Amino acid sequence: MTSLFTSYRLGGLTLPNRTVMAPMTRIRAAAGGLATPSMAAYYAQRATAGLIVSEGVQPSAIGQSNPGTPGLHTDEQVAAWRPVTAAVHANGGRIFAQLMHGGRVSHPDTIGTRPVGPSAVAAVGDVFTPTGPQAAPVPRALETAEVPEHARSYAEAARRAVDAGFDGVELHGANGYLISQFLSSNANLRTDRYGGTVAHRIRFAVEAVAATVEAVGGDRTGIRLSPGGTFWGVEESDVPELYAALLTELAGLGLAYVHLEATADEDVLVGLRRAWPGTLVMNPVYPMGPKQAGRDDADHWLGLGADLISFGRAFLANPDLVERLRRGLPIAPVDEATYYQGGDAGYLTYPAHQHVV
Repeated sequence: MTSLFTSYRLGGLTLPNRTVMAPMTRIRAAAGGLATPSMAAYYAQRATAGLIVSEGVQPSAIGQSNPGTPGLHTDEQVAAWRPVTAAVHANGGRIFAQLMHGGRVSHPDTIGTRPVGPSAVAAVGDVFTPTGPQAAPVPRALETAEVPEHARSYAEAARRAVDAGFDGVELHGANGYLISQFLSSNANLRTDRYGGTVAHRIRFAVEAVAATVEAVGGDRTGIRLSPGGTFWGVEESDVPELYAALLTELAGLGLAYVHLEATADEDVLVGLRRAWPGTLVMNPVYPMGPKQAGRDDADHWLGLGADLISFGRAFLANPDLVERLRRGLPIAPVDEATYYQGGDAGYLTYPAHQHVV
């Protein structure tokens, strides 16, 4: 059976193990969406991961979802990221930037204008704003002629990511953000070429990925998906058909990987594993659910055919997670109160395991 600790060839990279640090929003960027020295330290602490995927990074100003998140759409942002990627590489690591366009999951108080989405349908729930949580607004529905520029924004940000020293990018196609909104059957009520049928609902995702591949190469491009997920009120009809069709379209693009979340029944996910000919990264437990992923979950999914296993909260609270998993050491719990509070507490202060003599 494949071991979590065997090396793996991913595009142009050799990963020393099959653990992936999952993308996790931490709200620690400086004004202007700039990465900081603390962010460099945070990612460098976790460089023993086979691959790090960064927190969600907005590819455009209108794509920002939360205050305090970093971007990759200005020269200043590129320059701010360079010390982060350099610190990861100096510690022997590899890092992809997750490109996250929030679409309707944003607020005028955050981005200075009305958010956009496939249709004028508000997300369910409160969104973060500079003055605290507020109800998600009704977005402005994109005109057909506008949609391609938002697909291209991922490609433009990917070019900037490579310029900033990232080894590649992951498009955030999951969890109710813009790509996920287009895949949805209740957030996307369009009647043009981007809505309605499965073939039309997958079009935006395929165009965004294809543009990114053209910009930086397939071996530097991945996508994260949450089949059947209901984050921010999205719903998807015909989940197996929708994702099989999407993976079929993506299969010819030579992607580095597809990253699936455990948001559907296992048999559906195993079917998608069979349908995807390339590398599969599996996030083995429901995101933000009660269970934190551990070694048993990883081994289970490696046995089902996943190539790489992503860990979220476990990597957040255990900078030396790979060593803890390898040696069967305790996995420290995460302090949820520090997720988004800013500062270095609960960010840089989780210790490596102390060896008691």
